Amino acid sequence: MSTNKKNGGFLANSIQFLLENSLFLIIGAAVGLVWANLDNGSYSQVKNVLFFAINDIAMAFFFLLAGKEIRESMLPGGPLSKARTAALPIMATIGGMAGPALIYVAGTHFFAAPELTRGWAIPMATDIAFSYMVARMIFPRVGGKTHPAIVFLLLLAIADDAGGLIVLATFYPQEVHNLLPFLHGIQPMLVFGTGVVASIVLALVFWKVFKLHSFWPYILGPGVISWFAFHEGGIHPALALVPLAWCMPHEHSDMGIWEPGESDGHDTLNRMEHWWKTPVELFLGLFGFVNAGVEFSALGLGTWLVCAGLLVGKPVGIVVMTKLGQLGGLQLPRGMGNRELLVVGIAAGIGFTVALFVSVVAFPGGDLQDSVKMGALFSFVVAPITLVAAKLMGVFKSAREFASKRTPPGDAPSP
Repeated sequence: MSTNKKNGGFLANSIQFLLENSLFLIIGAAVGLVWANLDNGSYSQVKNVLFFAINDIAMAFFFLLAGKEIRESMLPGGPLSKARTAALPIMATIGGMAGPALIYVAGTHFFAAPELTRGWAIPMATDIAFSYMVARMIFPRVGGKTHPAIVFLLLLAIADDAGGLIVLATFYPQEVHNLLPFLHGIQPMLVFGTGVVASIVLALVFWKVFKLHSFWPYILGPGVISWFAFHEGGIHPALALVPLAWCMPHEHSDMGIWEPGESDGHDTLNRMEHWWKTPVELFLGLFGFVNAGVEFSALGLGTWLVCAGLLVGKPVGIVVMTKLGQLGGLQLPRGMGNRELLVVGIAAGIGFTVALFVSVVAFPGGDLQDSVKMGALFSFVVAPITLVAAKLMGVFKSAREFASKRTPPGDAPSP
């Protein structure tokens, strides 16, 4: 019996570790990549069965959780609630989106590849989970508080997510395939606008009039209406639940991004995140499996343009715009200097999840899509590059020195 308990504990702890570090996504992507290269025919059959359910429905919950982080960061006390606090990270975000896009587009012109231009938004993405995981290895917690460099990175990544959602909805309209026949022939944008307004009004009635605190009515009522509005209106339906983050009961203030206990609130928005967090991690594993299955022969110009945007455009854009902000009187948080800023800029170049998603949205299935997908997958190389850069620039040492100065005697900084 004791052996079984130990094994059960080990299994439970292992699964928890995989969930907390978004490793199901990596496992799913690795399985898809290997399977596609061993037997692409059977892989494609399985992928085609799962594709719509994962990319168009399940991923809506991933973007809902991203929307929740954006919404809470704007609450009183949140890092994006005050213009002066948010100004420099937002400027860094603009640079971190513009830099990769400019390098990508310049590359398509230089190599005379206009067919690839539509993918300009792919290297804009920053994967919050993996960037945070890498930064956490470098910057320790200080007296129970997150290091300011990590806060800056998370602010940047959340603002990047917000910008990415706007870009997806604005610049990547989808071909309309009506699931509801009675809407056939009606102007798609009319369907979209009417449906979204109806879903928001219904959600607000649930909240303000009926005082509903369970998240299920919001998802099954306004959420379903919004999903169909996005789908029938030609906007990618994976974005459909994002408006709900503004239309559910929530805390009155924000305690910080990914601080311990930050998602333990009893409000509707936090209960929704608590319930959906584990399913979303499993969905991401399937997302990786469905979208990362690319044959190695797909390596091409699109691969290198995405990599150049993420590896070069991201850090350069972030550093340049941050420096411009500093010239205008804005200040980096205490504990961050030029070295820490550069390391944060490099870490932000991990674009995996959203970059992979945008690759699928930007191009139809085929060689072009596969080549840019490989670039999104290769962005994982940013992780070891970040660690090496931090070591060479002495950031590991300076981060720990900063922690030791801020940590009360007897309390060791934790990673």
